[in-house]
Amino acid sequence: MFTRINWRHFDWPLLLVVLLLSAIGVAVIYSATRNSPDLVDYWQRQVNFILIGLGVLFFVAMLDYRQLSLLAIPAFLTFVASLVVVYFVGEAQGGSRSWINVGGTLVQPTEAGKFLLIIFLAWYLSWFKEGLHRLPYLLMALLFLLAPLVLVYIQPDFGMAITYAFMGGVLILAAGVRYRHLALLVGGALLALPFFAATLQGYMLARICIFLPTDDEGHIIPPILNLLRAAFDTLPTECIQPEANTAASYNVDQALIAIGNGGLTGLGWAQGTQNQLLFLRVRHTDFIFSVIAEELGMIGASFILLLLLFVVWRVLRIAERAPDQFGKLLATGVAALIFFQIVVNVGMNLKIMPVTGLTLPFISYGGSSLISMMFAIGLAESVAMRHRKIEFF
Repeated sequence: MFTRINWRHFDWPLLLVVLLLSAIGVAVIYSATRNSPDLVDYWQRQVNFILIGLGVLFFVAMLDYRQLSLLAIPAFLTFVASLVVVYFVGEAQGGSRSWINVGGTLVQPTEAGKFLLIIFLAWYLSWFKEGLHRLPYLLMALLFLLAPLVLVYIQPDFGMAITYAFMGGVLILAAGVRYRHLALLVGGALLALPFFAATLQGYMLARICIFLPTDDEGHIIPPILNLLRAAFDTLPTECIQPEANTAASYNVDQALIAIGNGGLTGLGWAQGTQNQLLFLRVRHTDFIFSVIAEELGMIGASFILLLLLFVVWRVLRIAERAPDQFGKLLATGVAALIFFQIVVNVGMNLKIMPVTGLTLPFISYGGSSLISMMFAIGLAESVAMRHRKIEFF
């Protein structure tokens, strides 16, 4: 799977920005954990994760991405089989049965599944490129997407399920579908909404209720509350009682306070009150953006968002220059994944999206999330390094 390649085609600006974002992440993690004895070494762990991630990035970049098409079917079947195993004998953590115990080590198939799904859909949509104008081929692509999506949704892992749905939708659109088929898909999705709403579990609905508009007393405004009551037999207390809603939205409210405290220029690195006084929970993972906004201000937070969007743009540029449809869709899937996690993470910090547990790419603490993002960049770099014919010496 290795080929002799010309490193001049490697996207060095993309790598440099990824490294800069990772370094910023280490600094912010240090600030977020310095007053927590049990977390004080997390910034050092993150440095180790970066080094491992770089190794993964370069290893994947040196692989010829075209050879991955040979693994698409067996890898996808293995992924779906692992989700079935999780359903029957998986172990629960954080209210979600998402883990398999392998020799005493807990493994979460859904993290690697993001990339297996990208690789498989990119292979299918490129292999049957000429047939996608016919509805049966498109429906088959949706069926392949729904299999892991449903298995993840019933774990339940709402955040990962919508991530899969977004990635799959972007890849199908990028592959090219007829407008009338697209209209049929949208209509089908609308018809499926009542079924989807009926299967929402209590904690999912509670998270949705947290960011719905309320009146002065903290009650969800009557028209929306009436719609919820008509759609669901029972509502969680977070949707009905203001005090329960306030308790459930504590993290989001503290994040908003932190962002407001930062103002234009911020309070200074390691000087944020919500952060340093520990009012803000999970500040080194889900709500790290609010730490950035409080300590670096709107200017610093905007700069970091621009860096993240630069990464998305460079990956989309790689997709545009890809030598084949498979490479184009691989890079497009990577860009969709990174973009979606940025939007959702920042959105939940700003209380405009439900809390889903998705991390801020390259910045939030966590080995699995950081290494998986490095893997994603490695996939994009593999496509970039082969945007022309391979040069043999």
